Amino acid sequence: MGEVDPAFVQAPEHRPKLSVIEAQGIPLIDLSVLSSPDDTFDDALVAEIGDACKKWGFFQVINHGVPLEKRQRIEEAARKFFAQPLEEKRKVRRDEKRVVGYYDTEHTKNVRDWKEVFDLTVHDPTFIPASLDPDDEEIDEWHNQWPEYPPELR
Repeated sequence: MGEVDPAFVQAPEHRPKLSVIEAQGIPLIDLSVLSSPDDTFDDALVAEIGDACKKWGFFQVINHGVPLEKRQRIEEAARKFFAQPLEEKRKVRRDEKRVVGYYDTEHTKNVRDWKEVFDLTVHDPTFIPASLDPDDEEIDEWHNQWPEYPPELR
């Protein structure tokens, strides 16, 4: 298999303690409450998402309303994009100014993650506060970067 780049190796003190890990299933977050006719925001749903993020770091969403055919098309486009050579993917690499796009050098606990991501926003452009300070009125503008291939990723 070859040598593993030391950037991907976690220090022993940060590795999972197998005797402590007890997985009971990935958290399922049911979004059907969001399509209820009274259109109220559900505090229990927010708490459930927060709990899943704290305990697991991820969760599975169900009853989100996205049709299966659309999800399959998105997955196929993503597979085509990530199957490309690294130099092609890096043409739409995110950086300090372009905060959405391809990224493959994320770190957790000072160790490089074994993943690639392609971030995008639903609204293009997306406007967000430049800081968490409520008195700061500066707004950042994020724009999606789209690769040439596959065109259906847009």
